[in-house]
Amino acid sequence: MKSWPAPFIPAIPGRGEILRLRDSSSGELVPIDPQRPARMYVCGITPYDATHLGHAATYVTFDIAQRVLRDAGHEVRYIQNVTDVDEPLLERAERDGVGWEDLATREIDLFREDMTALGVLPPDALVGVVESIDLIAEAVRALEASGAAYRLPVQGCEGEDIYLDLATQADFGTVSGWSREAMLDIFAERGGDPERPGKRDPLDPLLWRARRPGEPSWEAGGLGRGRPGWHIECTAIAVHYLGSTIDVQGGGTDLVFPHHEMSATQATAMTGDERFAHAFVHQAMVGLDGSKMSKSLGNLVLVSRLRTSGVDPMTIRVLLLAQRYDVEWDYTEDLLGAATSRVQRWRAALSAEGGAPWESTLAQVRARLADNLDTPRAVAAIDAWAEQTLAGDHSVNAAPGVLARMLDGLLGVRL
Repeated sequence: MKSWPAPFIPAIPGRGEILRLRDSSSGELVPIDPQRPARMYVCGITPYDATHLGHAATYVTFDIAQRVLRDAGHEVRYIQNVTDVDEPLLERAERDGVGWEDLATREIDLFREDMTALGVLPPDALVGVVESIDLIAEAVRALEASGAAYRLPVQGCEGEDIYLDLATQADFGTVSGWSREAMLDIFAERGGDPERPGKRDPLDPLLWRARRPGEPSWEAGGLGRGRPGWHIECTAIAVHYLGSTIDVQGGGTDLVFPHHEMSATQATAMTGDERFAHAFVHQAMVGLDGSKMSKSLGNLVLVSRLRTSGVDPMTIRVLLLAQRYDVEWDYTEDLLGAATSRVQRWRAALSAEGGAPWESTLAQVRARLADNLDTPRAVAAIDAWAEQTLAGDHSVNAAPGVLARMLDGLLGVRL
């Protein structure tokens, strides 16, 4: 699956600091400083209604992480999936009277346009489930061969569903830290099937779904005709493209359980490694009118609609950067207005014939971003430089140019 065009990253004086990110599984800040290319996997969209501000916040957050890692001298290997066949997509296609493939193609194209407009660095590989059936099926076969999976017959169907046997996985629960009761409370709401008769444990995740009438399916040697479960797609894609252990597993907080919990458990079952990711990092939810912004609720602020209404994509990006990635927030028109004014001030300062000294500002921005992606304080440092420049400090001729490259390279804001 094609990604989107990569924006040019300008050179910036000096080198950045080691990135430290908060690992959701431990609550601790951990350094991301591998002695090889940094490996990052971020869960992508299910393409039936892309891209709302919650999506945009997630991908801008991990875009900043990638920029900070590169600024610190690391190569980055970044993979993102697209869940281009799944129940929500099939249900939306049926509701709207369109083919599920056509709906997926349309929304993936729109997602690419939004990411390009927002200046998000593309993944090295944008990988769809449909194109990955063979490698996912291979992962399921390996889990079954190891004794970590079991089959259940499906009433009215010739095939069998295949589940991971969580009783064989001692590390299950270490990513989320949730109690069993908390997991059971939300499992069905987030795509699980705890009431499925015959399961060894209500929480066992589905690896392979046998063909049902009217559903898309694929022939996978030894598994019978069907399609992958949700969690195994990310496990198989991440391990195939990045290896048995990665540096950062990213996504929204709504993926902590069950998706990232199950994905990591399946990865350790496949590879035998003790830990799938060095850091599990999660974008907090973005809300509207006090509720989480979600497709199911229909309370979406779509990036494409903002762009169509005339909002500068860089203003949208600055709005997102003004919020902490790990703190929930609600979108308001006031936030959009504040971002618009901020972009105008920055542009005015960058257009001056000279500017205030840039060294301290660059150092502050680097330090703030390396400290768990503290973009609001990085933005505040740029505000301070712009205010000083607009107040008449034009003492350094090169300052606007350096600040423009810094904004572009580190924050992805091209003005």
